[in-house]
Amino acid sequence: MRFFRLIKILAVSLRFGLEEFVLGHERFRGVRWLSALLFWRDLSAPRAVRLRHALEVLGPIFVKFGQVLSTRRDLLPTDIADELAQLQDNVPPFPGSEVAAILERVYGRPLAQVFARFERDPVASASVAQVHLAQLHDGREAAVKILRPGIAAVIRHDLALLDAGATLMEWLWADGKRLRPHEVVVQFARHLDDELDLMREAANASQLRRNFTGSPLLAVPEVYWDYCATEVMVMQRMRGTPVSQVDALRAQGVDIPRLARAGVEIFFSQVFRDGFFHADMHPGNIFVSPAGQYIALDFGIMGTLGATDKHYLAQNFIAFFRRDYRRVAIAHVESGWAPPDTRVDEFETAIRAVCEPIFDKPLKDISFGRVLLRLFQTSRRFNMEIQPQLVLLQKTLLNIEGLGRELDPDLDLWATAKPYLERWMSEQVGWRALARHIGEEAPQWAVLLPQIPRLIHRALSEDNLVPLQKQIDLLQQEQQRLRRMLALVMIFSLLGAAAIALLIWCR
Repeated sequence: MRFFRLIKILAVSLRFGLEEFVLGHERFRGVRWLSALLFWRDLSAPRAVRLRHALEVLGPIFVKFGQVLSTRRDLLPTDIADELAQLQDNVPPFPGSEVAAILERVYGRPLAQVFARFERDPVASASVAQVHLAQLHDGREAAVKILRPGIAAVIRHDLALLDAGATLMEWLWADGKRLRPHEVVVQFARHLDDELDLMREAANASQLRRNFTGSPLLAVPEVYWDYCATEVMVMQRMRGTPVSQVDALRAQGVDIPRLARAGVEIFFSQVFRDGFFHADMHPGNIFVSPAGQYIALDFGIMGTLGATDKHYLAQNFIAFFRRDYRRVAIAHVESGWAPPDTRVDEFETAIRAVCEPIFDKPLKDISFGRVLLRLFQTSRRFNMEIQPQLVLLQKTLLNIEGLGRELDPDLDLWATAKPYLERWMSEQVGWRALARHIGEEAPQWAVLLPQIPRLIHRALSEDNLVPLQKQIDLLQQEQQRLRRMLALVMIFSLLGAAAIALLIWCR
């Protein structure tokens, strides 16, 4: 099957003239004449458009990978990255008869015994799964997400081919190894693997809902765990208007500028407060309630950040806001994102050259995406390796920027984010952080303090002193051995000196 899949990929690539991406390399100069043999093709469209069409023909996995690549502007030329950002994951649904068969196999009983009502026509269909509306026997309305049959095998084959493509990229492109395309494929595979287990997605939804319990900004559907399995996820049905329908939201009386600012706050709350964020926040996954509250959907791709990454990210953002480029350079070196031998003064100058032209414009005209693009270009000069754990964050940041500007073109992302980040940083360092850490550790101290006398007595007990005494005895034996060796050396030295003196006297 993999062989025939490879044949199809080659055929589609030739049909859309994608061989120019390979034949353009110096190593293939001698075989460029082969393109002339395919003279009947229509290659009038720009290369980026032809690449997008090819990915759409190749199927959902390649479409999804193209979406991920569109965020890697360090990896792709600008025209291709812009075009791939237009990829839409619209896939024809699989038949209702297959849906019913999957559900009855999972639940082990007829569909009518599981749901009081089940709509066989899906309301959404994507590459990995599709969603149907239903009603439980207790009256609760639900959304039922079901994996596509046989999708796991297709994904395995396509991922193997993508990995082979990463190897080719490293071989052909001098910059390929620095950009670590294998790690991009591995990360993509990991997230696809998560999407193939709907129990994981259900756990993601549950965690995000818990993080925003009681929040007026974001609503997350409740998971109905008794109905969930690896192939099926059942959750609360959420009602709202797609965030991209701005005119409809205005007609409902939603405050659009406030909604845009709330989106920025939700993003930074997820990243810096929780270290757990929705990494697929395109307009199709976000609804808005009549009260102006965001509704999050589709939790298959979630990003996580450790405490160290969160700390250095916040330092970088705040330093950018303050135009403290030296702090940005130092933070990159300290975090390991830049090589340890990087000249901070040169790096600072390069970052200033990137940012100053942007900051000289009104803040509302500054684009996070443009800043990231220029910084990626600078990273090549200083041999900065791409951080795989930050790829999803970059993708999400660009999504948030695009969403915010679609809602409110005058949105000042920087001014909106700066107070939140400064407040977060003040909570991580100084007396507030000390007070919080003491509060977090106090219960543990309360348990340990009464035990200290007993722990000291145990440490000084005879049983614990026996190994220590053995160590002392060994040290004493080693000391005696060294003294004997020193004495022997001194004796031989005296004998040697005496022999030399005797020879001289005899002469």
